Amino acid sequence: MNELYKAWKAEEEAARMVGWDFSHIRGRYTEEEDLPWDFRQVIGEHLKPGHRLLDYDTGGGEFLLSLGHPYAMTSATEGYPPNVELCRRTLLPLGIDFREAADCSALPFGDGAFDIITNRHGDFDPRELSRILKPGGLFLTQQVGEKNDRELTELLLPGTPRPFPGLNLKEQARRFEEAGFTVLRGEEAFRPIRFFDVGALVWFARVIPWEFPDFSVDACLPRLLEAQALLERRGSIEGRIHRYLIAARKTKQGET
Repeated sequence: MNELYKAWKAEEEAARMVGWDFSHIRGRYTEEEDLPWDFRQVIGEHLKPGHRLLDYDTGGGEFLLSLGHPYAMTSATEGYPPNVELCRRTLLPLGIDFREAADCSALPFGDGAFDIITNRHGDFDPRELSRILKPGGLFLTQQVGEKNDRELTELLLPGTPRPFPGLNLKEQARRFEEAGFTVLRGEEAFRPIRFFDVGALVWFARVIPWEFPDFSVDACLPRLLEAQALLERRGSIEGRIHRYLIAARKTKQGET
């Protein structure tokens, strides 16, 4: 137990997030391996080289850069201060129009500025998105749903309320329709997330405190020992991720 405790405390101390980088626990956990869609492919079905693209809530810009869109036609925003500095160092030198933006209801762009806006696991306001999209423009998003990782939260912090009630396909699709969008595609999925050592789960819980509020090794030690026993019986600790996909088109004037 003493060795486990020291290892878990070391993971707790190592839990720092810059960008959206989970490489620290690569090979020690799995998730998003079998979603029924490929978000990058969904974007590729719509995005053309001449499109003005905005990646809103870009994190560290890792996913945006993987799209390979011409830098001169690309904009990005981020609001989390450590990631803002990272984006300034990595995106601005490439010629990408990066701007700090922490308020999804007040984005620093003019009306009708973009053909396509992408958003992966970030916040959004459909009415503000409508303002900065051209008529007929597209918003494409993959989101984390309200039931994400609930089994893991219950394992470590029983009784913790859901942090973002209402984040599901049905309710969010309705928001877009009320803001003048046509929802072209909507899908929702629940898939396994598995951890192969408790230390990886400790690191994970520390870097997403909105799902695991006030988690610490010392406060949750009895629950971590239960997780260790579960791991030894089953070979992994398993929960479920909740994801949903929305592709929405801004309605052109005169359309119904």
